[in-house]
Amino acid sequence: MSKAHTVKLTGDEIEMLVDALEADMEGYVEAAKEARANNKRDDVAMFTEAATRIQALLTRLQDLVED
Repeated sequence: MSKAHTVKLTGDEIEMLVDALEADMEGYVEAAKEARANNKRDDVAMFTEAATRIQALLTRLQDLVED
């Protein structure tokens, strides 16, 4: 497991990160769709994992903003 870090951010900064991560995740989802269409299983797995990990981080950040 990776070492945990503490970073102080404002709500606005967290929202900026959320927006950027959402755009990044959309790119991975689209890349997975293209890889699936081209029958590139390894790429599908890689892009899907990246999108899943980004979604988990997004959820954590969104929970911070909602508090």
